[in-house]
This record gives sequence, C-alpha cells and structure tokens, in this order.
Amino acid sequence: MNLAYRDIRHNLGRFLLTCMGLGLLLSVVLAMIGIYRGLVVDALTIARAPAVDLWVVEANTRGPFAEASRIPGDIREAVARIADVTAAGSITYQTVETEYQGGKLRLYVIGYELTRPGGPPEIVEGRDIARSHYEMVADRSTGLTLGERVQLGRNTFTVVGLTRHQVNSGGDPAIYITLPDAQKLQFDLAPPAARVQLARGSGGASLDTVNAVVARLHPNASPDATAETIQRWKHLAAITQEAQEVILSRSLVDRARRQIGLFTSLLLAVSAVIIALIIFTMTMEKLKQIATLKLIGASDRTIVGMIVQQALALGLIGFAIGAAIIVNIKDYFPRRVILEPDNVAVLGLIVIAVCLLASGLGVRAALRVDPATALGG
Repeated sequence: MNLAYRDIRHNLGRFLLTCMGLGLLLSVVLAMIGIYRGLVVDALTIARAPAVDLWVVEANTRGPFAEASRIPGDIREAVARIADVTAAGSITYQTVETEYQGGKLRLYVIGYELTRPGGPPEIVEGRDIARSHYEMVADRSTGLTLGERVQLGRNTFTVVGLTRHQVNSGGDPAIYITLPDAQKLQFDLAPPAARVQLARGSGGASLDTVNAVVARLHPNASPDATAETIQRWKHLAAITQEAQEVILSRSLVDRARRQIGLFTSLLLAVSAVIIALIIFTMTMEKLKQIATLKLIGASDRTIVGMIVQQALALGLIGFAIGAAIIVNIKDYFPRRVILEPDNVAVLGLIVIAVCLLASGLGVRAALRVDPATALGG
C-alpha cells in the first residue's frame, strides 16, 4: 500500500490546486531563463548575420555594437587586398524611428553593399534587394508586409522581402537597405544644418563613411594573424568574430544577465520555502495518523518515504504544469524567449533537489511524534 498516494487521493483537490500555484511560480522561473537566453541570442544575431571572420573598425574602439565607430568607406578596398581575405564589405548600423499606422516604429537600419557580405542571412518571403535605391528587406517582427511603403528620413522605401529573427540587442527589429541609402540616412544633413556647415566652411565632407568593414577569410587562414596585420595600420582596429561575440555577450547583456540570474535565484528560494511550508503543513495535519502507524509497528523509513514522495510529487507535477504553461505562451512575449532542453533539464534537477531539502521540516516533525499520541482523545 502506497501511503503517499492514498494521502494525496484523500485531499486530491487541495493537492492539485497547490501544484497549480507552484506551477505558476516555476513557469516564471522558466520564463526568466528563457528571456535571458533570448537576450544573448538577440545580442549575437546581428553580429552573426553577415557570416564573416573579421570586423575592421575605428582604432581604439570595440566595434560598431559596443561603441561608435566611423571609418572611411574606401578601407574596404585595402582590406580586400590582404592575402587571406576572400571577400570584404562595408556596413553601417543605426537606429531610427518613423511614423507607421499612426504610431512610432523603431527600426535598426543595416546598410550593406549588394554584392558583398553584410546582407540578410535568409529571405523567408519576397526577394532580396535588386535596385540600388529605395528598397528594403524587413524583419517580420516589424509588422511590415510586402509592397508596403515606409518613410525613412526624406525618402520612401518599399518592402520587397521579409526575413526573420533579425533584431538587435535592444529588441528593435532590423531592416536592410543599400549602403548608399543608409549613408545618406545616417550622415546626410538636413538642408538647414547643411547650410550652416557650408557657412562654416565644413560642408563638403564626404558621405563615404561606414561603421565597419567585414571580411571573410580562407578556410585555413588565421583570423588573429590577419587582425594583427590590419592593426599595424594605426587608424584601424580589427576584431575577430569570436572576440566580437564575447564583447556582445559580456558587455551589452551583462547587467541583464546578472539581474535575471538574481531574480531567478530568488524565485527558486521562494519555491523552496513554499514547498517546505506545504509539506510541513501536510505533515502536521496527520500527526495522529503518523503516531498510529508508529504504534502498529511502521518503520521510520516508511514514514519518511511517504513525506518525501509527497514532496517529489508536488514539485514534479508543479514543474510539469509550469513547463506546459511557458511553452504555450512564450511566443506571446514581446522579446524572444528561448527554452533549451538542457536548461529545462537542469531546472528539473534543481526542483528535485529543492523538494528533497524542503521535505526536511516535515520529516523532522514526523520523526519526533510520540506513538502514545495515537491513544489520546
């Protein structure tokens, strides 16, 4: 006879309601883990999209994502002539806001050269940019549709293609336009400001400025060696793809990572306290029954097993409910939530450990019960 099962069945409604409450709490824990994983993936998405090996940026900066970087566009030709480089392209990055359907639409604008690295990694609907001006490929999360026209700066762009999962570290959806259009949008001054610069004698500056030059290398080439070659040019810095990802994951999302980690730890601690109190309460309610079991010769091992089994059932059923909830609602979050199997498995093991530890209060109370209590009124 399974005493834990019979006890749970006797109070099934209350037990399931408790599991549901614990499941809601654990779903928040899973959401925090998924949000953190989503932050990291979002931070790395734009940097991984060009599929390059090297980033050439302004000297003494850490690239176009962590710091501002401006270099002449013709640097691309110098980089392309390096022995191990197979392809090089110029890129610009900027954040803009535009009017859309009566509201504000915040976009992360990427300018790239059509025949060179830097464009969208995939087109899921429509086509790639074919004209040199006024066409764009937008991420699906922008809400834009094929053929829609959007005002950027002083020009109107037509959506010709859609991509997916292309957002920056802040969650702003990306759009891709040609490099000349992006340079005009980023560096071209409005007419009043241009007249002021002309009056000051500085209005003839070239618009051929980019935020970075990206390069692909031969399969057997060493990115570190090529980076050292470029850094000999004192006005430039070179960052490998691996180093760029380290900068993004440790710099841009570091505070969010620590805050989410602290919040997740706090939620796990709260879950442990709740399980401990529930198991302790359930044990105290049946002290007389436990005393009766002891009186008729039940071993301490049997009684401890009943309490531990109840704690594990409570935790595992609650964990299953929480996982089911978050899996079904994660696509409705404003930011991407990524639940990886190893993260879920680790949390499951943590829940089991928490249940075993939390059952200690109930076990301690049960072992201290005097069998003579069963003979009382």
